[in-house]
Amino acid sequence: MMQRSYAGLLTIGLVLWVSACTSSRAIETSTAQTFATADLVDIRDLVPDIALDIRYASSHNFVGEPIDGYEAPKCFLKTEAAKALQRVEAALRPQGFRLKIFDCYRPVRAVKHFVRWAKNVQDQRMKAEFYPSLDKSQLLGEYIAPVSGHSRGATLDLTLMKCDASAVRCEALDMGTPFDFFDERAHTDFPGVTAEQRANRDRLRDAMRREGFENYAAEWWHYTFTPEPAPSVQYDLPVR
Repeated sequence: MMQRSYAGLLTIGLVLWVSACTSSRAIETSTAQTFATADLVDIRDLVPDIALDIRYASSHNFVGEPIDGYEAPKCFLKTEAAKALQRVEAALRPQGFRLKIFDCYRPVRAVKHFVRWAKNVQDQRMKAEFYPSLDKSQLLGEYIAPVSGHSRGATLDLTLMKCDASAVRCEALDMGTPFDFFDERAHTDFPGVTAEQRANRDRLRDAMRREGFENYAAEWWHYTFTPEPAPSVQYDLPVR
């Protein structure tokens, strides 16, 4: 029997995963006018001092500019998902760890911004940091899709930090790649990472899984609360 490569097996798995997530239901855009009616809560209402590094509200992201719909560096999630994340943070703190969040709910207009950017192959100002080994034309479809699970309010991107004894000074753990690094090295189970990086990725995955979050295999930072509270609805409220 011919053996398939790690990358080949993962690609097959991702195709099946995407197919299973998108083929069985149509996604509708909600007409909700407020976060309250959308059942989206600010995570800092539950964990006031949780660490946030909301990249899409800044220019430090793969596009190189603030993204449409991100008017403030905040994290909103469906109430059920937010409470589960609160439990993850509470369980980690006695162990000397904390979470740092990069992205949560993502407005539909932000996803459209990503797609427009991906189609503009001349704009490669952030290539060296975020996709050094890929031609930009490969990003649309492989890494950037016209519909995002983030827009349903139960998906987030995050990493893990280790804190000192005072719990005042915390440093992000080495995960092997930066956030939003478009490369197979960012795949959660990529075999080429160091033992330390593997342990860090596993620690994050184990902590999240205990509270119902499942990892997306192509991105070590990407988690979705399951079952999703609103699997067929996406939102376009600006983050503010």
